[in-house]
Amino acid sequence: MARILIIEDNMEIHQMEKDLLTKSGYETVSAFSGTEALMRFERDSFDLIVLDLMLPGLSGDEVLKKIRSEKNTAILCVTAVDSVESKVKLMKLGADDYLVKPFHYDEFLVRVEALLRRASASAEASEPKQELLSFRDITIEPENHLVKVGENEVELTPKEYEILELMVRYPKKVFTKENIFETVWGQNYLPEDNSVNVHVSNIRKKLVLAGGSDDYIKTVWGIGFKLSEETT
Repeated sequence: MARILIIEDNMEIHQMEKDLLTKSGYETVSAFSGTEALMRFERDSFDLIVLDLMLPGLSGDEVLKKIRSEKNTAILCVTAVDSVESKVKLMKLGADDYLVKPFHYDEFLVRVEALLRRASASAEASEPKQELLSFRDITIEPENHLVKVGENEVELTPKEYEILELMVRYPKKVFTKENIFETVWGQNYLPEDNSVNVHVSNIRKKLVLAGGSDDYIKTVWGIGFKLSEETT
């Protein structure tokens, strides 16, 4: 449920806005002066602010500037001045939209809905998308170190996970044992070290146990390993 801060000192208009928003399913918080509005703004978070510009004490312009300097909360300004200069000033100060008094109930609600929709879309677009790697029916979530074959989770050790993630990131690459060892272990590779072979063998077994195939990782004789697009 969207939370809306109503900043309006005229009791009749304030109650009208509150009733309209409440009946439309929104949660409202009231402020009747600029000072009270900033106090509530500092203490809580809102999805939208309905701001009257003619306020006692601290003006609506000052409230608008203060809010916009701190957050990108959507702001619908309500003004009695219907002039191009006034509208341009509001937009420059950071208003997202404005309504000129007197206004129709339906227009008020449409403007509110449009701003909330826009704010929601902007928030979703700004959210970092979780990286997802995939190869055939294997999926990897690097952020969670989670590996799945289809819907089944694969239990890998940290080193096994790092090897598989490395290969899935570069599915066309042929990896030498030296490539894998120095990337995953961070040490110089010794030809007699069998760690890579053991770990790759374990990965293959665990992928099969999770319901996968035994042919995801192909041995390239004399070189190392690569992923295989072909199924057997």
